[in-house]
Amino acid sequence: MNDDLPDFDDFDGTARLFPLPGLVCFPHTVQAMHIFEPRYRQMAADALAGDKFIAIVLLGDDWEADYDHRPGIARVACLGRVVAEHLLPDGRYNLLLRGVARVRIVEELHTDRLYRQARVEVIADDVPADIAELMRLRTLLAEKMVPRFKDAAVRAKVTDLFKGELPLGNICDMLAFALPLTPRRKQDMLETACVLTRARTLLAAFLDMVAAKPADEEIDAEVEEKVTRVFPPEFSPN
Repeated sequence: MNDDLPDFDDFDGTARLFPLPGLVCFPHTVQAMHIFEPRYRQMAADALAGDKFIAIVLLGDDWEADYDHRPGIARVACLGRVVAEHLLPDGRYNLLLRGVARVRIVEELHTDRLYRQARVEVIADDVPADIAELMRLRTLLAEKMVPRFKDAAVRAKVTDLFKGELPLGNICDMLAFALPLTPRRKQDMLETACVLTRARTLLAAFLDMVAAKPADEEIDAEVEEKVTRVFPPEFSPN
């Protein structure tokens, strides 16, 4: 396992695409993948033999009708790098993928591989110069979210997250990944480069999520665990 963050000097702009239904990954998070389809076994083998980059991309709503070919996909994906791998005796893989950047799919490529590939461009966070508004949103998110966690130790960890040195954009990515929001809302946040807009979108999604709950009902234990768990996350079948 290599915990070093990737150096983009060894990323050539061509990404192996791993389209999945209902899963949106984010930079600064870790997702476990269970690889069993032949095309994605080939993808995993190529990634491990090369730069270890794989882009997780959300499938379109009608993916089931054309899954074996080229169903529609979102235009923004999360580029991740394999940080741990386990090849099973029957050729399946278990991988841990660390999200490292948002990428925009510029053009899908025609190759001789079984899996899809695309030319992509990295999307950098757009951090406005309005420090006061960034701090206001950071404080507001903490005020709204922290009290909803019922476990005192979890509340302390989430509080430390907001009080720490991580940029607001990173915090929003981590919470958007962990919270049980709809894939569409998560995809909206993945596609949002502006940190202020991303934070406002996360706040609105969180308030909608808890609106139907009684005021004294906290976030359930499963979500608490996902918010605070770093390794290992649950495996996601392809």
